[in-house]
Amino acid sequence: MKAMTCFKAYDIRGELNTQLDEDVAFRIGYAFAKCLQAKTVVVGDDVRLTSAPLKLALSAGLIEGGASVIDIGQSGTEEIYFATKFLGVDGGIEVTASHNPINYNGMKLVKAGSVPISGDTGLNAIKDGAEQLDDEWVASRLSEYTQGSTINSDAFYAGHGHIEESVLKATGSYKLQSTLNEYIEHVLSYVDLTHFTPLKLVVNAGNGAAGKVVDALEKAFANKKVPIEFVKVHHEPDGTFPNGIPNPLLEENRADTAEAVKQSGADFGIAWDGDFDRCFLFDADGNFIEGYYIVGLLAQAFLAKEENASIIYDPRVYWNTEDIVKQAGGVPVKCKTGHAFIKERMRKEDAIYGGEMSAHHYFRDFAYCDSGMIPWLLVAELLCTRKQTLASMVQARIEAFPSSGEINSKLKDADAALQRVLDKYESQADVIDTTDGIGLEFGNWRFNLRKSNTEPVIRLNVESRGDIALMEQKTNELVALIRAE
Repeated sequence: MKAMTCFKAYDIRGELNTQLDEDVAFRIGYAFAKCLQAKTVVVGDDVRLTSAPLKLALSAGLIEGGASVIDIGQSGTEEIYFATKFLGVDGGIEVTASHNPINYNGMKLVKAGSVPISGDTGLNAIKDGAEQLDDEWVASRLSEYTQGSTINSDAFYAGHGHIEESVLKATGSYKLQSTLNEYIEHVLSYVDLTHFTPLKLVVNAGNGAAGKVVDALEKAFANKKVPIEFVKVHHEPDGTFPNGIPNPLLEENRADTAEAVKQSGADFGIAWDGDFDRCFLFDADGNFIEGYYIVGLLAQAFLAKEENASIIYDPRVYWNTEDIVKQAGGVPVKCKTGHAFIKERMRKEDAIYGGEMSAHHYFRDFAYCDSGMIPWLLVAELLCTRKQTLASMVQARIEAFPSSGEINSKLKDADAALQRVLDKYESQADVIDTTDGIGLEFGNWRFNLRKSNTEPVIRLNVESRGDIALMEQKTNELVALIRAE
Protein backbone atom coordinates (compact mmCIF):
# COMPACT_ATOMS: atom_id res chain seq x y z
CA MET A 1 0.00 0.00 0.00
CA LYS A 2 1.30 3.46 -0.96
CA ALA A 3 0.33 6.06 1.66
CA MET A 4 -1.38 9.13 0.16
CA THR A 5 -0.40 11.98 2.49
CA CYS A 6 -1.51 14.64 0.00
CA PHE A 7 -5.21 14.11 0.75
CA LYS A 8 -6.63 16.87 2.95
CA ALA A 9 -10.14 17.49 4.30
CA TYR A 10 -11.51 19.13 1.14
CA ASP A 11 -8.88 18.77 -1.56
CA ILE A 12 -5.47 17.38 -2.45
CA ARG A 13 -2.28 19.31 -1.62
CA GLY A 14 1.23 18.03 -1.30
CA GLU A 15 4.92 18.68 -1.65
CA LEU A 16 6.22 17.78 -5.08
CA ASN A 17 8.07 14.48 -5.45
CA THR A 18 7.66 13.53 -1.79
CA GLN A 19 3.85 13.63 -1.61
CA LEU A 20 2.67 14.32 -5.14
CA ASP A 21 4.11 13.16 -8.47
CA GLU A 22 2.96 11.50 -11.70
CA ASP A 23 2.61 8.10 -10.04
CA VAL A 24 0.31 9.55 -7.38
CA ALA A 25 -1.66 11.54 -9.97
CA PHE A 26 -2.22 8.39 -12.03
CA ARG A 27 -3.52 6.57 -8.94
CA ILE A 28 -5.86 9.44 -8.08
CA GLY A 29 -7.28 9.48 -11.61
CA TYR A 30 -7.89 5.74 -11.60
CA ALA A 31 -9.52 5.78 -8.16
CA PHE A 32 -11.65 8.82 -9.05
CA ALA A 33 -13.03 7.10 -12.15
CA LYS A 34 -13.76 3.88 -10.29
CA CYS A 35 -15.26 5.44 -7.15
CA LEU A 36 -17.57 7.75 -9.10
CA GLN A 37 -18.17 5.20 -11.88
CA ALA A 38 -17.45 8.16 -14.10
CA LYS A 39 -18.00 7.94 -17.83
CA THR A 40 -16.63 11.42 -18.60
CA VAL A 41 -14.43 13.76 -16.53
CA VAL A 42 -13.25 17.28 -17.33
CA VAL A 43 -9.73 18.32 -16.30
CA GLY A 44 -7.74 21.57 -16.28
CA ASP A 45 -4.54 22.97 -14.82
CA ASP A 46 -3.12 26.22 -13.47
CA VAL A 47 0.19 27.74 -14.61
CA ARG A 48 2.59 25.92 -12.27
CA LEU A 49 5.31 24.08 -14.15
CA THR A 50 4.26 20.72 -12.73
CA SER A 51 0.53 21.19 -13.27
CA ALA A 52 0.41 20.07 -16.90
CA PRO A 53 2.50 16.90 -16.26
CA LEU A 54 0.30 16.05 -13.28
CA LYS A 55 -2.84 16.66 -15.34
CA LEU A 56 -1.69 14.29 -18.09
CA ALA A 57 -0.78 11.57 -15.57
CA LEU A 58 -4.14 12.13 -13.87
CA SER A 59 -5.83 11.81 -17.28
CA ALA A 60 -4.03 8.54 -17.95
CA GLY A 61 -5.34 7.20 -14.66
CA LEU A 62 -8.87 8.36 -15.45
CA ILE A 63 -8.72 6.64 -18.85
CA GLU A 64 -7.33 3.47 -17.31
CA GLY A 65 -10.24 3.60 -14.85
CA GLY A 66 -12.74 3.66 -17.70
CA ALA A 67 -13.47 7.37 -18.12
CA SER A 68 -13.22 9.61 -21.14
CA VAL A 69 -11.34 12.84 -20.48
CA ILE A 70 -12.13 16.35 -21.70
CA ASP A 71 -9.16 18.64 -21.14
CA ILE A 72 -10.06 22.36 -21.10
CA GLY A 73 -6.39 23.34 -20.87
CA GLN A 74 -4.83 25.99 -18.68
CA SER A 75 -7.63 27.35 -16.54
CA GLY A 76 -8.81 28.55 -13.17
CA THR A 77 -10.69 26.35 -10.72
CA GLU A 78 -13.99 28.04 -11.45
CA GLU A 79 -13.63 27.19 -15.14
CA ILE A 80 -13.67 23.53 -14.08
CA TYR A 81 -16.76 24.20 -11.95
CA PHE A 82 -18.43 25.79 -14.96
CA ALA A 83 -17.35 23.15 -17.48
CA THR A 84 -18.40 20.24 -15.26
CA LYS A 85 -21.97 21.52 -15.09
CA PHE A 86 -22.14 23.02 -18.58
CA LEU A 87 -20.91 19.83 -20.29
CA GLY A 88 -23.05 17.61 -18.07
CA VAL A 89 -20.14 15.31 -17.19
CA ASP A 90 -19.64 13.06 -14.18
CA GLY A 91 -16.89 15.03 -12.49
CA GLY A 92 -14.15 17.62 -12.78
CA ILE A 93 -10.61 18.02 -11.49
CA GLU A 94 -8.47 21.15 -11.48
CA VAL A 95 -4.75 20.63 -10.91
CA THR A 96 -3.73 23.63 -8.81
CA ALA A 97 -1.89 24.67 -5.67
CA SER A 98 -3.47 28.15 -5.75
CA HIS A 99 -1.44 30.28 -3.30
CA ASN A 100 0.69 27.48 -1.80
CA PRO A 101 4.52 27.61 -1.99
CA ILE A 102 6.15 26.91 -5.33
CA ASN A 103 7.29 23.41 -4.30
CA TYR A 104 3.67 22.29 -3.84
CA ASN A 105 0.82 21.31 -6.09
CA GLY A 106 -2.63 19.83 -5.63
CA MET A 107 -6.09 19.11 -7.03
CA LYS A 108 -9.64 20.30 -6.44
CA LEU A 109 -12.31 17.73 -7.22
CA VAL A 110 -16.05 17.89 -7.92
CA LYS A 111 -18.66 15.37 -8.96
CA ALA A 112 -21.59 15.83 -11.37
CA GLY A 113 -23.23 19.25 -11.11
CA SER A 114 -20.00 20.62 -9.60
CA VAL A 115 -20.92 19.27 -6.16
CA PRO A 116 -17.75 19.37 -4.03
CA ILE A 117 -16.06 16.16 -2.94
CA SER A 118 -14.78 16.23 0.64
CA GLY A 119 -13.63 13.60 3.11
CA ASP A 120 -17.07 12.28 4.00
CA THR A 121 -18.53 12.64 0.48
CA GLY A 122 -16.07 10.57 -1.49
CA LEU A 123 -12.55 11.93 -1.01
CA ASN A 124 -11.62 9.31 1.58
CA ALA A 125 -12.88 6.56 -0.71
CA ILE A 126 -10.73 7.91 -3.55
CA LYS A 127 -7.76 8.01 -1.19
CA ASP A 128 -8.33 4.40 -0.15
CA GLY A 129 -8.68 3.30 -3.76
CA ALA A 130 -5.48 5.09 -4.79
CA GLU A 131 -3.51 3.61 -1.88
CA GLN A 132 -4.62 0.04 -2.52
CA LEU A 133 -3.45 -0.15 -6.14
CA ASP A 134 -0.65 -2.64 -6.66
CA ASP A 135 2.70 -0.88 -7.20
CA GLU A 136 3.81 -3.24 -9.96
CA TRP A 137 0.51 -2.87 -11.78
CA VAL A 138 0.69 0.92 -11.58
CA ALA A 139 4.26 0.91 -12.90
CA SER A 140 3.27 -1.43 -15.74
CA ARG A 141 0.27 0.64 -16.79
CA LEU A 142 2.17 3.93 -16.51
CA SER A 143 4.88 2.52 -18.79
CA GLU A 144 2.24 2.18 -21.51
CA TYR A 145 1.44 5.88 -21.27
CA THR A 146 5.08 6.97 -20.92
CA GLN A 147 6.03 4.69 -23.83
CA GLY A 148 8.36 2.76 -21.55
CA SER A 149 10.46 5.70 -20.39
CA THR A 150 11.49 5.81 -16.74
CA ILE A 151 9.79 8.58 -14.79
CA ASN A 152 12.47 11.06 -13.73
CA SER A 153 11.52 13.31 -10.83
CA ASP A 154 13.96 16.10 -11.74
CA ALA A 155 12.44 16.41 -15.18
CA PHE A 156 8.94 16.39 -13.72
CA TYR A 157 9.82 19.14 -11.23
CA ALA A 158 11.11 21.27 -14.12
CA GLY A 159 7.77 20.90 -15.86
CA HIS A 160 8.77 18.27 -18.40
CA GLY A 161 6.34 15.39 -17.97
CA HIS A 162 6.57 11.90 -19.34
CA ILE A 163 3.11 11.51 -20.82
CA GLU A 164 2.36 13.24 -24.11
CA GLU A 165 -1.09 14.39 -25.22
CA SER A 166 -0.59 12.39 -28.43
CA VAL A 167 -0.32 9.17 -26.40
CA LEU A 168 -3.55 9.95 -24.57
CA LYS A 169 -5.33 10.88 -27.78
CA ALA A 170 -4.30 7.55 -29.26
CA THR A 171 -6.55 5.87 -26.70
CA GLY A 172 -9.57 7.66 -28.15
CA SER A 173 -10.63 8.63 -24.65
CA TYR A 174 -8.91 12.03 -24.44
CA LYS A 175 -9.73 15.27 -26.21
CA LEU A 176 -9.04 18.97 -25.88
CA GLN A 177 -12.11 21.19 -25.73
CA SER A 178 -12.27 24.84 -24.77
CA THR A 179 -15.29 26.13 -22.85
CA LEU A 180 -13.80 29.61 -22.43
CA ASN A 181 -16.31 31.44 -24.65
CA GLU A 182 -19.28 29.86 -22.90
CA TYR A 183 -17.75 30.61 -19.51
CA ILE A 184 -17.22 34.27 -20.44
CA GLU A 185 -20.81 34.52 -21.63
CA HIS A 186 -22.01 33.07 -18.34
CA VAL A 187 -20.05 35.34 -15.99
CA LEU A 188 -21.17 38.37 -17.99
CA SER A 189 -24.79 37.31 -17.49
CA TYR A 190 -24.55 38.48 -13.86
CA VAL A 191 -24.39 42.13 -14.93
CA ASP A 192 -26.27 44.38 -17.35
CA LEU A 193 -23.60 45.69 -19.70
CA THR A 194 -25.80 48.64 -20.71
CA HIS A 195 -25.31 50.00 -17.16
CA PHE A 196 -21.57 50.43 -17.62
CA THR A 197 -20.06 53.89 -17.89
CA PRO A 198 -16.32 54.45 -18.53
CA LEU A 199 -14.11 52.67 -15.97
CA LYS A 200 -10.37 52.22 -15.62
CA LEU A 201 -9.44 49.10 -13.66
CA VAL A 202 -6.07 47.76 -12.52
CA VAL A 203 -5.97 43.98 -12.92
CA ASN A 204 -3.17 41.97 -11.28
CA ALA A 205 -3.16 38.32 -12.32
CA GLY A 206 -0.03 37.65 -10.24
CA ASN A 207 1.43 35.72 -13.20
CA GLY A 208 -1.30 33.16 -12.48
CA ALA A 209 -4.18 31.78 -14.51
CA ALA A 210 -6.41 34.88 -14.47
CA GLY A 211 -4.64 36.69 -17.33
CA LYS A 212 -6.20 34.63 -20.11
CA VAL A 213 -9.71 35.21 -18.78
CA VAL A 214 -9.11 38.95 -18.38
CA ASP A 215 -8.00 39.07 -22.01
CA ALA A 216 -11.15 37.22 -23.09
CA LEU A 217 -13.31 39.63 -21.08
CA GLU A 218 -11.45 42.59 -22.60
CA LYS A 219 -12.26 41.25 -26.07
CA ALA A 220 -15.92 40.73 -25.12
CA PHE A 221 -16.15 44.28 -23.74
CA ALA A 222 -14.66 45.67 -26.97
CA ASN A 223 -17.11 43.69 -29.10
CA LYS A 224 -20.05 44.93 -27.02
CA LYS A 225 -18.64 48.47 -26.83
CA VAL A 226 -18.44 48.40 -23.01
CA PRO A 227 -16.13 51.27 -21.94
CA ILE A 228 -13.78 49.39 -19.57
CA GLU A 229 -10.02 49.96 -19.74
CA PHE A 230 -7.65 47.50 -18.09
CA VAL A 231 -4.26 48.41 -16.63
CA LYS A 232 -2.49 45.05 -16.50
CA VAL A 233 0.03 44.13 -13.79
CA HIS A 234 2.03 40.84 -13.72
CA HIS A 235 -0.34 39.75 -16.43
CA GLU A 236 1.45 37.00 -18.32
CA PRO A 237 1.13 33.46 -16.94
CA ASP A 238 4.49 32.30 -15.58
CA GLY A 239 4.79 29.15 -13.49
CA THR A 240 8.03 30.35 -11.92
CA PHE A 241 6.10 33.27 -10.34
CA PRO A 242 8.82 35.91 -10.79
CA ASN A 243 6.80 38.40 -8.73
CA GLY A 244 6.07 35.99 -5.89
CA ILE A 245 3.30 33.47 -5.27
CA PRO A 246 -0.04 35.17 -6.04
CA ASN A 247 -1.65 35.55 -2.63
CA PRO A 248 -3.08 39.05 -2.06
CA LEU A 249 -4.20 38.09 1.44
CA LEU A 250 -0.59 38.69 2.47
CA GLU A 251 0.06 42.39 3.04
CA GLU A 252 3.48 42.21 1.41
CA ASN A 253 1.83 41.12 -1.85
CA ARG A 254 -0.49 44.13 -2.17
CA ALA A 255 1.91 46.97 -2.96
CA ASP A 256 2.14 46.40 -6.73
CA THR A 257 -1.63 46.55 -7.17
CA ALA A 258 -2.01 49.54 -4.84
CA GLU A 259 0.75 51.52 -6.57
CA ALA A 260 -0.65 50.77 -10.03
CA VAL A 261 -4.08 52.00 -8.96
CA LYS A 262 -2.68 55.29 -7.64
CA GLN A 263 -0.32 55.90 -10.56
CA SER A 264 -2.90 55.14 -13.25
CA GLY A 265 -5.79 56.96 -11.59
CA ALA A 266 -7.89 53.79 -11.79
CA ASP A 267 -11.40 53.53 -10.35
CA PHE A 268 -10.37 50.45 -8.41
CA GLY A 269 -7.99 47.51 -8.53
CA ILE A 270 -8.41 43.74 -8.60
CA ALA A 271 -5.85 41.09 -7.67
CA TRP A 272 -6.33 37.33 -7.85
CA ASP A 273 -4.74 34.26 -6.34
CA GLY A 274 -3.13 31.58 -8.53
CA ASP A 275 -6.30 29.78 -9.65
CA PHE A 276 -8.43 32.96 -9.38
CA ASP A 277 -11.27 31.51 -7.35
CA ARG A 278 -10.77 34.56 -5.09
CA CYS A 279 -10.48 38.23 -6.03
CA PHE A 280 -9.25 41.03 -3.80
CA LEU A 281 -10.28 44.66 -4.28
CA PHE A 282 -8.49 47.98 -3.80
CA ASP A 283 -10.20 51.38 -3.80
CA ALA A 284 -9.14 54.35 -5.95
CA ASP A 285 -6.57 55.39 -3.33
CA GLY A 286 -4.95 51.96 -3.39
CA ASN A 287 -6.42 50.90 -0.05
CA PHE A 288 -7.09 47.18 0.35
CA ILE A 289 -10.75 46.44 1.07
CA GLU A 290 -11.29 43.52 3.44
CA GLY A 291 -13.39 40.75 1.88
CA TYR A 292 -15.81 41.02 4.80
CA TYR A 293 -17.21 44.32 3.56
CA ILE A 294 -17.50 43.09 -0.02
CA VAL A 295 -19.74 40.28 1.28
CA GLY A 296 -22.16 42.88 2.65
CA LEU A 297 -21.99 44.93 -0.54
CA LEU A 298 -22.83 41.96 -2.77
CA ALA A 299 -25.53 40.68 -0.41
CA GLN A 300 -27.23 44.05 -0.65
CA ALA A 301 -26.99 44.02 -4.45
CA PHE A 302 -28.56 40.56 -4.75
CA LEU A 303 -31.34 41.35 -2.29
CA ALA A 304 -32.24 44.41 -4.37
CA LYS A 305 -33.04 41.94 -7.16
CA GLU A 306 -34.66 39.19 -5.07
CA GLU A 307 -36.31 40.06 -1.77
CA ASN A 308 -36.53 37.44 0.99
CA ALA A 309 -33.61 35.51 -0.49
CA SER A 310 -31.23 33.63 1.79
CA ILE A 311 -27.66 34.85 2.19
CA ILE A 312 -24.99 32.51 3.59
CA TYR A 313 -22.01 33.87 5.55
CA ASP A 314 -19.21 32.51 7.73
CA PRO A 315 -19.03 33.04 11.51
CA ARG A 316 -15.64 34.73 11.80
CA VAL A 317 -17.04 38.26 11.38
CA TYR A 318 -20.69 38.77 10.52
CA TRP A 319 -22.36 41.69 12.31
CA ASN A 320 -22.10 43.89 9.23
CA THR A 321 -23.47 41.17 6.95
CA GLU A 322 -26.37 40.35 9.26
CA ASP A 323 -27.28 44.02 9.60
CA ILE A 324 -27.30 44.58 5.84
CA VAL A 325 -29.24 41.40 5.06
CA LYS A 326 -31.93 42.13 7.65
CA GLN A 327 -32.30 45.76 6.51
CA ALA A 328 -32.68 44.57 2.91
CA GLY A 329 -35.36 42.03 3.80
CA GLY A 330 -33.22 38.94 3.31
CA VAL A 331 -32.67 35.85 5.43
CA PRO A 332 -29.20 35.70 7.02
CA VAL A 333 -27.86 32.15 7.47
CA LYS A 334 -24.65 31.52 9.40
CA CYS A 335 -22.55 28.57 8.24
CA LYS A 336 -19.30 26.91 9.24
CA THR A 337 -16.24 28.23 7.40
CA GLY A 338 -15.04 26.28 4.36
CA HIS A 339 -16.16 25.90 0.77
CA ALA A 340 -17.65 22.41 1.21
CA PHE A 341 -19.80 23.58 4.16
CA ILE A 342 -20.86 26.80 2.42
CA LYS A 343 -21.81 25.04 -0.82
CA GLU A 344 -23.78 22.37 1.04
CA ARG A 345 -25.70 25.01 3.00
CA MET A 346 -26.22 27.09 -0.16
CA ARG A 347 -27.95 24.12 -1.77
CA LYS A 348 -29.99 23.34 1.32
CA GLU A 349 -31.30 26.92 1.59
CA ASP A 350 -31.29 27.56 -2.17
CA ALA A 351 -29.40 30.73 -1.22
CA ILE A 352 -28.86 33.31 -3.92
CA TYR A 353 -25.41 34.28 -2.63
CA GLY A 354 -22.87 33.32 -0.02
CA GLY A 355 -19.66 35.02 1.07
CA GLU A 356 -16.68 34.45 3.33
CA MET A 357 -14.38 37.12 4.74
CA SER A 358 -11.51 35.28 3.00
CA ALA A 359 -12.83 36.59 -0.36
CA HIS A 360 -14.64 33.43 -1.44
CA HIS A 361 -17.94 34.44 -3.03
CA TYR A 362 -20.57 31.82 -3.99
CA PHE A 363 -23.45 32.16 -6.43
CA ARG A 364 -26.61 30.08 -6.83
CA ASP A 365 -26.55 30.36 -10.61
CA PHE A 366 -22.90 29.30 -10.69
CA ALA A 367 -23.74 25.81 -9.41
CA TYR A 368 -23.51 27.26 -5.87
CA CYS A 369 -19.75 27.53 -6.46
CA ASP A 370 -17.23 30.28 -5.80
CA SER A 371 -15.95 32.63 -8.47
CA GLY A 372 -13.21 35.25 -8.57
CA MET A 373 -14.56 36.95 -11.69
CA ILE A 374 -18.25 37.48 -10.92
CA PRO A 375 -17.67 39.61 -7.76
CA TRP A 376 -15.61 42.37 -9.34
CA LEU A 377 -18.00 42.56 -12.31
CA LEU A 378 -20.87 43.12 -9.87
CA VAL A 379 -18.88 45.77 -7.99
CA ALA A 380 -18.02 47.52 -11.27
CA GLU A 381 -21.70 47.62 -12.17
CA LEU A 382 -22.55 49.08 -8.75
CA LEU A 383 -20.00 51.88 -9.26
CA CYS A 384 -21.70 52.78 -12.52
CA THR A 385 -25.33 52.54 -11.35
CA ARG A 386 -24.84 54.19 -7.95
CA LYS A 387 -22.41 56.82 -9.25
CA GLN A 388 -20.26 56.21 -6.19
CA THR A 389 -16.66 55.21 -5.58
CA LEU A 390 -15.83 51.85 -4.05
CA ALA A 391 -14.51 53.63 -0.94
CA SER A 392 -17.74 55.56 -0.46
CA MET A 393 -19.81 52.37 -0.82
CA VAL A 394 -17.98 50.59 2.00
CA GLN A 395 -16.63 53.33 4.27
CA ALA A 396 -19.79 53.77 6.32
CA ARG A 397 -19.94 50.00 6.87
CA ILE A 398 -16.28 49.84 7.92
CA GLU A 399 -16.95 52.61 10.45
CA ALA A 400 -20.14 50.93 11.68
CA PHE A 401 -18.47 47.54 12.17
CA PRO A 402 -14.67 47.91 12.35
CA SER A 403 -12.83 44.59 12.32
CA SER A 404 -9.31 43.38 13.02
CA GLY A 405 -8.85 41.20 9.97
CA GLU A 406 -7.69 37.65 10.58
CA ILE A 407 -4.69 37.40 12.91
CA ASN A 408 -2.84 34.08 12.88
CA SER A 409 -0.68 32.88 15.76
CA LYS A 410 1.56 29.83 15.35
CA LEU A 411 1.85 28.13 18.72
CA LYS A 412 3.35 25.08 20.38
CA ASP A 413 -0.01 24.26 21.99
CA ALA A 414 -3.08 25.71 20.29
CA ASP A 415 -5.46 23.89 22.65
CA ALA A 416 -3.85 25.50 25.69
CA ALA A 417 -4.22 28.95 24.13
CA LEU A 418 -7.87 28.28 23.38
CA GLN A 419 -8.44 27.26 26.99
CA ARG A 420 -6.69 30.39 28.31
CA VAL A 421 -9.07 32.54 26.30
CA LEU A 422 -12.13 30.59 27.42
CA ASP A 423 -11.06 30.78 31.06
CA LYS A 424 -10.89 34.57 30.90
CA TYR A 425 -13.85 35.46 28.67
CA GLU A 426 -16.47 32.70 28.61
CA SER A 427 -18.21 33.63 31.87
CA GLN A 428 -18.55 37.26 30.75
CA ALA A 429 -20.09 36.49 27.33
CA ASP A 430 -23.67 37.39 26.45
CA VAL A 431 -23.62 34.94 23.51
CA ILE A 432 -21.54 31.79 23.01
CA ASP A 433 -21.51 30.50 19.44
CA THR A 434 -19.79 27.22 18.49
CA THR A 435 -20.68 27.18 14.79
CA ASP A 436 -16.96 27.23 14.01
CA GLY A 437 -14.41 27.46 16.80
CA ILE A 438 -15.65 29.71 19.59
CA GLY A 439 -17.51 32.96 19.03
CA LEU A 440 -18.16 35.13 22.08
CA GLU A 441 -20.25 38.33 22.12
CA PHE A 442 -20.07 41.11 24.74
CA GLY A 443 -22.56 43.83 23.85
CA ASN A 444 -20.56 46.15 21.58
CA TRP A 445 -17.76 43.77 20.63
CA ARG A 446 -17.21 40.11 19.78
CA PHE A 447 -14.52 37.74 18.63
CA ASN A 448 -14.13 34.39 16.93
CA LEU A 449 -11.22 32.06 17.63
CA ARG A 450 -10.59 28.98 15.49
CA LYS A 451 -7.90 26.35 15.39
CA SER A 452 -6.42 25.41 12.03
CA ASN A 453 -7.24 21.88 10.87
CA THR A 454 -3.77 21.32 9.46
CA GLU A 455 -1.23 23.15 11.65
CA PRO A 456 -0.77 24.43 15.25
CA VAL A 457 -2.22 27.83 14.41
CA ILE A 458 -5.02 29.84 16.00
CA ARG A 459 -6.97 32.33 13.90
CA LEU A 460 -8.49 35.36 15.61
CA ASN A 461 -11.07 37.85 14.34
CA VAL A 462 -12.44 40.74 16.39
CA GLU A 463 -15.14 43.29 15.55
CA SER A 464 -17.11 45.99 17.33
CA ARG A 465 -20.17 48.12 16.85
CA GLY A 466 -18.81 51.48 15.73
CA ASP A 467 -15.91 51.62 18.18
CA ILE A 468 -12.54 51.15 16.51
CA ALA A 469 -10.63 51.94 19.72
CA LEU A 470 -12.51 49.20 21.58
CA MET A 471 -11.90 46.75 18.75
CA GLU A 472 -8.17 47.52 18.75
CA GLN A 473 -7.92 47.32 22.54
CA LYS A 474 -9.63 43.93 22.68
CA THR A 475 -7.60 42.64 19.74
CA ASN A 476 -4.32 43.52 21.48
CA GLU A 477 -5.60 42.01 24.72
CA LEU A 478 -6.55 38.74 23.03
CA VAL A 479 -3.36 38.45 20.98
CA ALA A 480 -1.25 38.90 24.11
CA LEU A 481 -3.22 36.20 25.94
CA ILE A 482 -3.11 33.79 22.99
CA ARG A 483 0.66 34.14 22.58
CA ALA A 484 1.48 33.99 26.31
CA GLU A 485 3.02 30.50 26.14
